Amino acid sequence: MAARIDLTLDCTNAPLLAAFWKTALGYVDEPPPAPFETREEWFAQFDPPADESVDDAAWLCDPDGVGPRLSILKVPEPKTAKNRLHLDIRVPGHGSPQERWERIRIESARLVAAGGSVLYEDTDHHIVMADPEGNEFCVAAGPATT
Repeated sequence: MAARIDLTLDCTNAPLLAAFWKTALGYVDEPPPAPFETREEWFAQFDPPADESVDDAAWLCDPDGVGPRLSILKVPEPKTAKNRLHLDIRVPGHGSPQERWERIRIESARLVAAGGSVLYEDTDHHIVMADPEGNEFCVAAGPATT
C-alpha cells in the first residue's frame, strides 16, 4: 500500500492563508481529531505557551477525501527563497489548446481575486502564481473530468 502524504505550508498569517487555499482548492476546515469537539480543546491538550494560539495554524482537507490534507503553520521566520516544492492546480476539461489556455487564465483570475498574484505566464502552458504570502504554485491544464 502506498503511503499517504500531508502537505504543510509555513506562514506568518494562518487564517489568511487558510482562506486563500480553501478558495483555491475547494478544501474545508478539517474537523478536530476524536474525541475532541473543537480544535481549541485539541490544542489545549499540548499545554502550549501563552504566546501560542490555535489561530496560529489551520488544518484543511478535501471534502471528498481524495486530495492530501493541508496544514498551515505559523513560523517566526519569513519566506526567503523560492519553494523547493510547489503545488500545481490542474484545470480540467477537453478542447483545443486555446480553450485549455482560456480556462487556465480564468482560474488564474479567480485566484488573483482571492488574494493571489501572477508571477509570470508560460503562454499556452501554465501560469506561475503566488499565494498571499508569496508561496509559488502553478495553474495548468489537467485531465478532463467526467
